[in-house]
Parts: sequence; structure tokens; C-alpha cells
Amino acid sequence: MFLVAALAFPCLAEARIPRSAAAKASFERANPCPSTGKQSGPCPGYIVDHVNPLCNGGADAPANMQWQTTAEAKAKDREERKLCARK
Repeated sequence: MFLVAALAFPCLAEARIPRSAAAKASFERANPCPSTGKQSGPCPGYIVDHVNPLCNGGADAPANMQWQTTAEAKAKDREERKLCARK
């Protein structure tokens, strides 16, 4: 279960904040996967990331989302964990 949660919510602090599947789907329709060009389904090598983390007051909306490589996400998540731990 933890592995599934970690994959679904790279920033564990954000895992406690409900996320909108509809907002993510809307983002993906407007911004197809960089590696497949598809508007839904898996996107190998990328994740949908919140530009401003949810734990920092960022909106769970397409305007606050971006595609991010998994490598970039790991680095950003380390910084976000520090930020979120202070909240």
C-alpha cells in the first residue's frame, strides 16, 4: 500500500491532502504526455506535478500543474518535504 501511495503522491505530505482526479484529467487533456502524446493513461518518465505544492497553499487546479520528469520530481520532492514539514 505504501508503494502505491508513494507513486500516486510523490510528496508524502501532499498525500494527506485530497487531490482532484478531474483537475488532473483536465490538465492532461490540455497538455498531452511529453513521451507518448496521449491525453490520458500512463506517461513513462513523467509525472503531473503541482508547481506550488498543495501543502504550501497551491491550488489543485490545471493552472498549477506541469509535466515533470521523474528525476526532476525526486529532487523537487526532497525540497517540498522540508517545506511541508514546517507547515
